Amino acid sequence: MPFGQVVVGPPGSGKSTYCFGMHQFLSAIGRQCIIVNLDPANDFMSYPCTIDIRKVIDIETIQSNYDLGPNGALIFAMETIEYHVDWLCEELESHKDAYVIIDCPGQVELFTDHDSLQKIISTLSKRIDFRPVVVQLVDSFCCTDPAAYISALLVCLKGMLQLDLPHINVLSKADLLSSYAALPMNLDFYTNVEDLSYLTPILDRDPRLLRYSQLNKTICELIEEFGLVSFEVLAVENKASMLHLLQKIDQAGGYAFGSTEVGGDIVWANAVRQGGDPLQDVSPQERWIDRKEEYDRYEREMEEKYLEENQKGNEEEESI
Repeated sequence: MPFGQVVVGPPGSGKSTYCFGMHQFLSAIGRQCIIVNLDPANDFMSYPCTIDIRKVIDIETIQSNYDLGPNGALIFAMETIEYHVDWLCEELESHKDAYVIIDCPGQVELFTDHDSLQKIISTLSKRIDFRPVVVQLVDSFCCTDPAAYISALLVCLKGMLQLDLPHINVLSKADLLSSYAALPMNLDFYTNVEDLSYLTPILDRDPRLLRYSQLNKTICELIEEFGLVSFEVLAVENKASMLHLLQKIDQAGGYAFGSTEVGGDIVWANAVRQGGDPLQDVSPQERWIDRKEEYDRYEREMEEKYLEENQKGNEEEESI
């Protein structure tokens, strides 16, 4: 019964970086995991790829043989993968004890409008009992621009409705937020997707958008009526942030920790097992903008402290 993640998001949202970072974190806490590249256009992978769809089909060949552009070739490729999904099922069955991370193409319509990705995941769920959680990444830079933020909300909402799976939306690259200009609203406003009517006056300040004022208001009301979208905040290189997100994903997908999970990174392995969450009572605004350096320093000190205590305990056990 393989659990895992289906990672989606527009180009530049940090999907490949996330897959690599999550693979490293899971390996450190002792959870066996593999990465599946489902993007036939991804010819450079920074992460260790166990199953690569490009061994079966690639964009360059499709474009050459069928005279298609990059977008049309990606849609053709996903339809081909759907038709030959048996190959993917067989590959995953040979890793049935591993936690699976699937890196998907960045073409937005593949997870908001087109059916092939949804059908591929559905087939995997039926045939090999694959139980994924969709992790949809959005660059946190969109919070600096209300128009971009509302567009991101629409993409997330459509992705949730289209894929119809346990779903976590993530504002990535949170460690860069403090380097941007001041956000129009508090970061908590963006993560909780609170009263979006506060954004319409800001949008109306742009003369290019003023004529669309009523449309923008209606879009905001539509998003609020569904009440589905909210965001977690992530900085891939921050272990506490990765731990916080992993626990949210595990809760959404019903993952139960295996007794054989024993990792080298004892501090974070124990934190995962004990349900500890260093960011549980900290607001995103406080952690990533107002007091970022203070929390960075605190987390480093706590990790060093736990490591010292663990090493001391091991030495005492050896001496007995």
